[in-house]
Amino acid sequence: MVLRHGVALAAAGVAIGLVASVAATRALAGMIYGVSAHDPATFLGVAAVLLLVAALASLVPAHRATRLDPLDALRGG
Repeated sequence: MVLRHGVALAAAGVAIGLVASVAATRALAGMIYGVSAHDPATFLGVAAVLLLVAALASLVPAHRATRLDPLDALRGG
């Protein structure tokens, strides 16, 4: 559940970022060398790396949550 929540937040951020980056390609097209401004491999590669990093970052709290006794968590101690 913890891992799913972390990856869902990252996926929402990546989706918003992809929309913003596609909108910004016209303004940034003159600054990009060697890659077209609408290169789908670059967009998908960056999105995949960001999602992978978010999943790896969510593993530590998820691992801690699995070691926690549910009764102790509900009692607050």
